[in-house]
Amino acid sequence: MSSFLLILNIAAISGFSLFFLILGVSSYVEKEHRAVAITCIFFIFNILFWLQFIFRGEAPFTRALNLFILAGLGLFGIISLLRFFPASPLARNMKTACQYDERDNMFARNNLRKYPDLMDQYFKMHPKRESIDRQIHKKPEFGDPKQFYHDPYASPCFLAAFEYMERTIPASDGKPAIEKSSIDPEKFSETIKEIVHFYGGTDTGIVALEPYHFYSHKGRHGHHWGDKTDQTHKTAIVIIIPMRVGMLKKAPTNCVIQESAQKYVEGAKISNVLAAYIRNFGYQARAHNDANYDTLCVPLAVDAGLGELGRMGIFMHRTHGPCVRLAVVTTELVLPPSTPFHDPSMAAFCKICKKCADNCPSGSIANGEEPESRGFHHWSIDQEKCFSYWKTIGSDCGFCIACCPYTKPNTLFHKLVRFYISRNSLNQQIALFMDDLLYGRQMKIPKTNPKQIFKS
Repeated sequence: MSSFLLILNIAAISGFSLFFLILGVSSYVEKEHRAVAITCIFFIFNILFWLQFIFRGEAPFTRALNLFILAGLGLFGIISLLRFFPASPLARNMKTACQYDERDNMFARNNLRKYPDLMDQYFKMHPKRESIDRQIHKKPEFGDPKQFYHDPYASPCFLAAFEYMERTIPASDGKPAIEKSSIDPEKFSETIKEIVHFYGGTDTGIVALEPYHFYSHKGRHGHHWGDKTDQTHKTAIVIIIPMRVGMLKKAPTNCVIQESAQKYVEGAKISNVLAAYIRNFGYQARAHNDANYDTLCVPLAVDAGLGELGRMGIFMHRTHGPCVRLAVVTTELVLPPSTPFHDPSMAAFCKICKKCADNCPSGSIANGEEPESRGFHHWSIDQEKCFSYWKTIGSDCGFCIACCPYTKPNTLFHKLVRFYISRNSLNQQIALFMDDLLYGRQMKIPKTNPKQIFKS
């Protein structure tokens, strides 16, 4: 064997061995036992495979095969770096988008059980929804011992968190200082991002508000049910709060609603502080956080360039995937918008993956193309099926988030995988195959809560 060919073989065996070693260690740390076992097999096979060429590569056929494989790997490596998406999804035409009425979401509709007069009024507006809504109303409420993943000691914790957020609603809005202070919009925007990071947010986007960013009417609480939302503000600041991957991987158990509640508390804290900060300069500002929205967080986060809309109908952050919670602050200030980040690779991957749809316990996620509603094409779920399942199990499920290949820790290895996926559709097919192989295509639903609910 020539020295040049020997060097190439040693480089190949070393490079692949290092890759599998990093993958194995990463999987072990993440407690992905299946991935560890398969990686060990790959590691051993890789060594045996290249040793055949290093020590038995003198035969003409073996040398020719060796050269063919090395050339193929080199070509494959070059192709992997090319960026092309021939079937990239078209941009959504939001000019035709109709506003969404908050009264139509399942949280608002479920809350109507407390307000019989409003419930009758709603069913007169939407008679076809009465039957399914009344069935959902009969199911136990969150925190009820009849729910599948109820825990007598843990469940009161998320109830306390949501009660706390209800009590903080008055802090979301208020009168601004009497005198308006002169500000530098660029400097002010940078300071806002620093404040969000300082208080625990991982990412921030700023976007000019459009009509479709607002709910048309309020619907979550009885005292202002049916009122039109305030749509006078000019700018939205979107706040990203990452959830712990280890907690979401225990979906759909009690762990998920505990993690959601904790991150909603963080979102309320950050957005309320930020809104008060802006009001101190004399400008109107309002925080929008869990159960207290005039805006739709997902389209704002997408338009702010922080990520994309996923097949599961929720926002997918460019780093943390769907494993995030959102909060928003709107203000009368006009601030410079964030640099748009619209990566076609995320939408393209959602189109081929379908892992969330295949695993959804309630069958709420579409397996086909993007459906159309409210005047434009976008991913959306069967919210009646989804919410009904939530009330059955006593958790906000999150199984789709746990299944998503983007729900991985932000380690060096997964950063490399995300970069690999972002290059082209061939890489995506390979990455999806490997994700299915290493982590499984079908995930098992736990029969009980883990022993330690609050530990990721």
